[in-house]
Amino acid sequence: MSSAWNASDVTPDGAAWLASAGTYPRSTLALWEERPDAPVVLPCGSVFDVVSAPAMFGRRMLDRLWDDGPGSGPVAQFRGRMLLFAAPGTAQRLPALLEWEEWGGRDSRETTRTDAVPPLLCHGTGDAVTVPAPSKSASLSVPAPPESASLSVPTPSESVSPAAPAPSESASPAAPAPSDRVSPGTPPPAGATAPARSASRWLVAPDTRQPWLPGPEVLLWAAVRAARSAVRISIFPPADQDAKVYDVSRRR
Repeated sequence: MSSAWNASDVTPDGAAWLASAGTYPRSTLALWEERPDAPVVLPCGSVFDVVSAPAMFGRRMLDRLWDDGPGSGPVAQFRGRMLLFAAPGTAQRLPALLEWEEWGGRDSRETTRTDAVPPLLCHGTGDAVTVPAPSKSASLSVPAPPESASLSVPTPSESVSPAAPAPSESASPAAPAPSDRVSPGTPPPAGATAPARSASRWLVAPDTRQPWLPGPEVLLWAAVRAARSAVRISIFPPADQDAKVYDVSRRR
């Protein structure tokens, strides 16, 4: 990996932190060493929790955290959702705090500032999330595991042998269908199409083995202020979302 670190690329220490959430961290690191563009499914609850928000509202939360708050932990965008990594236990506590703040205004006849805001999805113990690939171009310089623990994973550049059935065929019972359940710590099926970079990428990538993670109170604060900004009307067109740069040196 280049010495000029990009905030949207996971460092080797950040990859080790992510992999530590899975059952087989060395296998996950071996996979990323072979295929740094492969997303994986990781369990929540022990190393981190994840709060999933719609892309636009999650962007507002992220702006509040960096403009007026303490910063954020790792943040990823995956298939139209914003994944904010939080401290373990946040998924259990945050819904109660949101309800206490009258997040839906269910018992009120008046329109509240959160009526148009979709609910947040909190992933904790017993849940798993798909995290984007560490990098789209450079491989991670992680220690290689023993040969017995290495994974034999074909690279995307390898072509399918003419004698082998296509991924869409069901002639081989050993090949799982793309709709089958994927266990934590494994990449999506080989026949599945990888998400585009714009749909799956890191906005604030993990860069240490112990990144700072916001708790439920910090995310509640960001959500309430994001809801207030959501009702503002501007005559100017929205700025290019990809041009937003976050100063990761401010992160606690």
